[in-house]
Amino acid sequence: MNDESQKEKLRQHFARRVTTQARVVLDTWQEINKDRNLAGALRDEFAAATDKLVRYAQRFEMASHAEAGTRILELLKDWQANTPLDDDLERPIQDAIEALSRSTLRRTDQESTEAPHQFRRTPVYIALANEEMAVRLIRQLEFFGFRAEAFTSAEKLIDACALHKPETILMDVNFSGVVNAGIATIEQLQERHDTPIPIIFMSDEDGSIETRLRASRCGGEEFFYPAVDPGQLIEKIETYTHGNSVEPYKVLVLDDSRAQAKYMETVLRKAGMTAHIITDPLQIIYALEEFSPEIIILDMYMPGCTGMEIARVIRQQDRFHSVPIIYLSAEEDVTKQLHAMSLGGDDFLTKPIDPKHLVSTIHNRGRRARSLLALMIRDSLTGLYNHTHTLHLLEQEIVRARQKEQSLCFVMLDIDYFKKVNDTFGHPIGDRVLRSLSMFLKQRLRKTDHIGRYGGEEFAIILPDTRPSDARNVLNEIRERFSELLQPAGDREFNVTFSCGVAGWNNESSQALCERADRALYASKEQGRNCVTLAES
Repeated sequence: MNDESQKEKLRQHFARRVTTQARVVLDTWQEINKDRNLAGALRDEFAAATDKLVRYAQRFEMASHAEAGTRILELLKDWQANTPLDDDLERPIQDAIEALSRSTLRRTDQESTEAPHQFRRTPVYIALANEEMAVRLIRQLEFFGFRAEAFTSAEKLIDACALHKPETILMDVNFSGVVNAGIATIEQLQERHDTPIPIIFMSDEDGSIETRLRASRCGGEEFFYPAVDPGQLIEKIETYTHGNSVEPYKVLVLDDSRAQAKYMETVLRKAGMTAHIITDPLQIIYALEEFSPEIIILDMYMPGCTGMEIARVIRQQDRFHSVPIIYLSAEEDVTKQLHAMSLGGDDFLTKPIDPKHLVSTIHNRGRRARSLLALMIRDSLTGLYNHTHTLHLLEQEIVRARQKEQSLCFVMLDIDYFKKVNDTFGHPIGDRVLRSLSMFLKQRLRKTDHIGRYGGEEFAIILPDTRPSDARNVLNEIRERFSELLQPAGDREFNVTFSCGVAGWNNESSQALCERADRALYASKEQGRNCVTLAES
């Protein structure tokens, strides 16, 4: 071996050490995003892994890795350990993470014409007998920000799950061409994990009750028979991923006993909820306005007033009319408990409180309350905010932007030639295009952004603390990527584009802002569609 080849071998060895450490950083960030309640506890681990990456990258002269790592370390100075990750920090850290992930791509990835792998998520594993469909599905998933990988044998799939537990597995019932081999593989795989992996089963040949029952018993959340197209599968995969994780419940506790209130706060926070406690009943209005709780816990008997009286005051406000109220008391008289609930309460817990009973009650009440709220404020097809609630959120963001003296942008977006899609492929395919765009927007915008279905094929986006030029750049990138996405329609595929109008808030009313964004959208249509226009000031 000559000197040059020896140097190249050493360089490759060092490069592997840097990329391995980079993947540790990416995986830690992924864990932070997976469970935001543990984010503060993972902050120091994330910082240590990044510091090690920077030292490796500088030593082995890998500039792009060093630059991305240094940027992350600078941002982490503003994030204290054991505190939640601030929304204003999340976006710049995510940008630095994406720069690092691009630097960490394998050479084969960089030469590929397909969309690059995203390292923000744990993987989705695909185990289908039809390899062509698996490749097609992975390409579609990558457009939506998923990290997907296909497998052709049970052994490789089980080994991969041992290294990285996937978010979900799409499994062919007759994997590898053997009857029920897919189910047998999942049965074997689930035994190795403490918590089950969500499985989506597919079958072209067997939809019997016996097969469905066996699939369900080993963690099958969905069973498609006959098999469906990639569009429907991606919608289901999204349902079972951490990107669709549930936000912590916001619980307001009113108890005149500070010790009891603190105990409740500790129990709720350990259960991953956000708790706010007050001990003075006369502070209830202020607490409601500031905290906007999803669930309220009231002590029944307090100095100066009762929990029932407080409940009646709360119910007089329309926005809190359907918020669950849970009473706490040592009262064991069932008649008095029922009377208390008739005056605005939803449930009754007897002191001393069993922590498991408390957490279970809040989860049950919170889940129902969120379901009812979603029916009122969300569009049933896309899951985005409906027209009315989008305008309500815009009003709120204008108030916040005025108070904090921040920029704000409003975006109007319309799918091009949507009637032609419906006429050519049918309304079910048109509906799937709408869902596809809604999911695409959710994947590529911040959690602090608000996305609504304004009506028909028209969408609205609210971008807080965003300058018009930045909003235009973000929407342009989304527009370009979405136009590359192949929309399946049976054995055919087609592309869809959209036009966009962006308006920056100029200390005006929400109606005036909407009108300027709408005019900018109309200008995009007149310019030939498939473009983004910035409204005039």
